[in-house]
Amino acid sequence: MSAPIVHGGGVTEAAARFGGRFEDWLDLSTGINPRPVELPPVPQQAWHRLPDKLTIDGARAAAASYYRTDGIQPLPVPGTQSVIQLLPRLVPTGRRVAVFGPTYGEYARVLAAAGFAVDRVERAEDLGVDHGLAVVVNPNNPTGRAFQPAGILAMAATMAANGGVLVVDEAFGDLEPDFSVAGQVGAHDNLIVFRSFGKFFGLAGLRLGFVVAADTVLDAFREWLGPWAVSGPALVISKALMSGDTQAIAAGILERRAGLDAVLDEAGLKRIGGTGLFVLVEHADAHALHRHLCEAQILTRKFDYDSRWLRIGLAPDAEGDRRLADALRRGDALRPGDALRPGDALRPGDALRPGDALRPGDALRPGEY
Repeated sequence: MSAPIVHGGGVTEAAARFGGRFEDWLDLSTGINPRPVELPPVPQQAWHRLPDKLTIDGARAAAASYYRTDGIQPLPVPGTQSVIQLLPRLVPTGRRVAVFGPTYGEYARVLAAAGFAVDRVERAEDLGVDHGLAVVVNPNNPTGRAFQPAGILAMAATMAANGGVLVVDEAFGDLEPDFSVAGQVGAHDNLIVFRSFGKFFGLAGLRLGFVVAADTVLDAFREWLGPWAVSGPALVISKALMSGDTQAIAAGILERRAGLDAVLDEAGLKRIGGTGLFVLVEHADAHALHRHLCEAQILTRKFDYDSRWLRIGLAPDAEGDRRLADALRRGDALRPGDALRPGDALRPGDALRPGDALRPGDALRPGEY
């Protein structure tokens, strides 16, 4: 069995290690809207009864409109992770899997644990005849790389010619709807699109996602998940919110992203990628910077595969921005370029110096890869 992946959001574990009440921590380790939307009214019967066809169909219709699926009714699922677990069932025996990376680690972990050889690829040209399934997260987590729809559809055509399936994870696509290929699934029966509900709306605990795919694929997922996979309250909430004022939600997220950018630039941290919901920064010893921020009760996301990367999510308000800025200014932070050696400790007075500040044009923009 493969080792579990350490994801963002582990505030209680961080508090147990570094001290303090977890309620007092500033969690910047996820890519979730830090200001969850106000919940709509949920009728008592949604809690009392199993979800009926009317409730399910209402949520699917709202998702079809919101995700612009051109008539396909997306399948509600209990979080995208639930269908990632089912992907091995779609891979023909003896075929390899391609995952565009680095990216969300659960794809490679799940598929490798099922016995498939997983190839990390970076270009469409890397897709080969041996690949029975390919996965691309678009925009990508954590780099923010985004392929244009034409490029994604070309990948789908390549996979179709080889008898394979292309999975496109658009978990961070709400702020970049023009990059979505959800509306093209009807013309490509080997194309599967995953959408996350909780990230944009700030309701990750609801555990809700949607799958856009051909009817045969949706029927298979529905059968594998079993009846009543998604709760009635989740369906009611998603229908109301996807039919509401999502532009105001997007504007609030972008305002929070601008606040984070200002803090990082002031600290001299180099922004090398991201989406509307997080920024990826590069630092000579990001693990030490992560530890320093933990000592200030601020949790960020480090990566075991690249010790220079740190993913930083959005603070809920300007006070959170100030708290992060203060921690980065304090004298016990590493200077960019000063890596810790075994046995070294951070000393008071080792302040971050502005240095590798981002120059105009250095950041990954949507569409670049």
